[in-house]
Amino acid sequence: MLFLVIARDDPARSGERPAHRDRHLAYLRECGARLKFAGPIRGEDDGPAGSVFLIEAASETAARLFAENDPYARAGIFRSCEILPVKPVMGAWLPANGS
Repeated sequence: MLFLVIARDDPARSGERPAHRDRHLAYLRECGARLKFAGPIRGEDDGPAGSVFLIEAASETAARLFAENDPYARAGIFRSCEILPVKPVMGAWLPANGS
C-alpha cells in the first residue's frame, strides 16, 4: 500500500533542521524504491515548514514507524504527522493505463 505522510514542523524547532539534515537524507536513501517521493513543505517565507513523503508500506503502522524513525521526528522537529492511505491513479510515473 502507498501512504502519504504529512509531517509539520514545530515552528519553535525549525531552526534545528540543518543539524539533522544529513541524517534525515541518509535515512530516506536507505528506503530505496519504497520511497516514491519526499520533499519539504514550504512555509510563507519559502523556508521549510515540514516534510511530505509517499512511502510504500505493508500497513499504516509500518508507515507510522517510518515517520517516527525519521531523524527530524526523533529530534522533535516534527510537531505533527498525518498518515493517509492513498491510491494514485494518474501521474507521469504511473503505468499508462492509470489503474
